[in-house]
Amino acid sequence: MTLAFVPAAGLLAGLDLLHIETAGAVAHVRLNRPAKRNAVNDTLVAQLHTCFVNLPSEVHAVVLTGAGDHFCAGLDLSELSERSVAEGILHSRTWHAAMDAIQFGRVPVVAVLHGAVVGGGLEIASACHLRVAEAGAYYGLPEGQRGIFVGGGGSARVPRLVGVATMTDMMLTGRVLDAQEGYERGLSQYLVEDGQGFARGVALAQKIAANAPLSNFSVMQALPRIADLPQADGLFVESLMSAIAQGDDAAKERVRAFLEKRAGKVEKS
Repeated sequence: MTLAFVPAAGLLAGLDLLHIETAGAVAHVRLNRPAKRNAVNDTLVAQLHTCFVNLPSEVHAVVLTGAGDHFCAGLDLSELSERSVAEGILHSRTWHAAMDAIQFGRVPVVAVLHGAVVGGGLEIASACHLRVAEAGAYYGLPEGQRGIFVGGGGSARVPRLVGVATMTDMMLTGRVLDAQEGYERGLSQYLVEDGQGFARGVALAQKIAANAPLSNFSVMQALPRIADLPQADGLFVESLMSAIAQGDDAAKERVRAFLEKRAGKVEKS
């Protein structure tokens, strides 16, 4: 089903480096610096943070894309300024806050990747929950060649997708992965032809938005943390989240509806 997106109103409408639309329970957030290949500057980071902590309550899933020919070509080096060590730490932490607002926000985020997914662009993509790559997408981490290090959460998130060895290779040698190799290594869960990414992303977001909100929230918040815990601690947290999710009134209603539907099918047979 094709969704009719309309521009967001209020605070979100004033974020000029993002183009934000909504269609029922799905929001479309588009990085909107096509002339700069959606390179990330401080303003864009701040606007991403503002967007994801102020999503309308009726939104239950987000599709994140990039305007123009690329998803995001990374840090806008033309706006890179010299910083003291303390200033550099604080700058990195603003990125962390924005990426955490995506990964640990209120709703799941589906990234649709095309063209360059490089440096900070890969850090943004890795903070999302699902990634759909078009055939022309490519991935790079050129920080080693530029005398810098990832600062937007990439060292914590990208190795969870591809492993430390692959990220080390990309950073030390400048190796670029194409869409197929990125898919095989775990940078995306879906690989589609060029031009088909948005439709697939929206379809996935619609399916996600139809889930019980507390179930989605549990997957987003608990699953990555359980993976970092010792097994015994992880299993205890799993028990807590399972009980919380099942105890939700909306979840109980869904289970009852499912059982009644299944019983009806059994009776008809």
